[in-house]
Amino acid sequence: MVGLCRSAGVKPVHAETLLAHVFRHHTHDIRTIPDLPQALYGWLEQHTKTLEIKLITQQTASDGTCKMLLAMPDGKEVETVLIPGKNRLTQCISTQIGCAMNCSFCLTGTAGLTRNLSAAEMVAQIIITMDHHDERASNLVLMGMGEPMHNYEEVARFVRIVTDMKGMAFSPRRVTVSTAGHVPGIQRMIADRLPCNLALSLNATNDETRNRIMPINKRWPIAEVLYWTGEFARITHKRILVEYVMLAGINDTDMDAKRLIQVLEGMPCTINLLPFNTYPGSLYLRPESARISAFRRILAEAGKVVVIRESRGRDISAACGQLYTSAKHNQQKNRTKRLTQKTTNCSDYLWQQSNPD
Repeated sequence: MVGLCRSAGVKPVHAETLLAHVFRHHTHDIRTIPDLPQALYGWLEQHTKTLEIKLITQQTASDGTCKMLLAMPDGKEVETVLIPGKNRLTQCISTQIGCAMNCSFCLTGTAGLTRNLSAAEMVAQIIITMDHHDERASNLVLMGMGEPMHNYEEVARFVRIVTDMKGMAFSPRRVTVSTAGHVPGIQRMIADRLPCNLALSLNATNDETRNRIMPINKRWPIAEVLYWTGEFARITHKRILVEYVMLAGINDTDMDAKRLIQVLEGMPCTINLLPFNTYPGSLYLRPESARISAFRRILAEAGKVVVIRESRGRDISAACGQLYTSAKHNQQKNRTKRLTQKTTNCSDYLWQQSNPD
C-alpha cells in the first residue's frame, strides 16, 4: 500500500487507511473510503482493479461446517471451508488449484495441479466468506487444496497481509501453515521468521510406509523432515502441530503408535489424529473407533499431547478436494456428453449423405 501511494504521488500515510478499509472492512468501492486525496482515488481507479471471485455453490453440514466452491476470475475453481468450534471459527484456505503432491489418500491430488493461487486470491477467500456470512474466522489454517510450500512466495505474502495489525489483524498464533514435508519451505519459514505456526502432515512412522502413501518422502525422508521441523520449533519457540491421518491397517497399529512416540521425542508438539474421511473410489478405510482410541491411549500414556480430530462435515463430503473434484467430474461428464452428442449428430449426417432417399 505504501508503494501504491508513492506511485500515485501522495503521502505514504494514506497507506494505513487503505489497509484498514480493504483488508479489515473489506471495502469494495474505493470511492467509499473516506479522507483520501482525489489524486489517489483517480490513480487507484486507473491502475488497479478489484479481484472478483464468485461463489458457485456452498454446502452446510449438520455440524455447522460450511464448504464453499469459488470461481477465480479465470474460471478456475477452488475450495474454502468454515469450521465452527468452541469459541472459535476456523477457515481452511487453499493455496493452489489442485495439488502436485499425489498423496495416495488425498482426493485433491487425483485432480493434479492446475496452477498456484496468488496472495490476493487467498485473501479473497476470506473476504467472500465474510460477504456471505455474518462473522469473520478467528483462525486460519492453510490446509486446503495444494501444498503451501510449493507456492511459498505468495503464501508468505498472504501470511504477512493477514497478520498485519493495521490490516486484517489476525494474531500470528491463529495462523497455521501446513506442509507435507517440503524441507526447503520449512527452511525459508525459519529464515524469514514468517509470523505463523507450522503444521506437519506426517501420517507414517517409517520411510517404507510414508514412501508408499506420500511420494514426497522419497525426496525428504522422515528424519530430515523432523530435523528441520524441530529447528523451526527451537528457533521460533512454537509448538508444532503434527497431523496424522489414520488409515486402517496401514499406519494405525500399536507399533506405529510406539514409533510415533520415538520419532517425536524431544519435539514440542500437539498430535492431531485424523481418522480417514472416506470418499468414493478411495484406496483406504477409516479405522474402527476402538483402534483409534487404543492408538491415542498409547500416545497419551507416554505423555504426548494428543487429540482425536473427528472429520467435520462428513454428511456433505467436506474432506479436502471433494467438492472441487465432484464439480470437475461433473464438468467432464457434461463435456463428454456434448462430445458424444456432436459425434452422433455428425455420424447421422454422414449416414444420411451416403444413403440419400
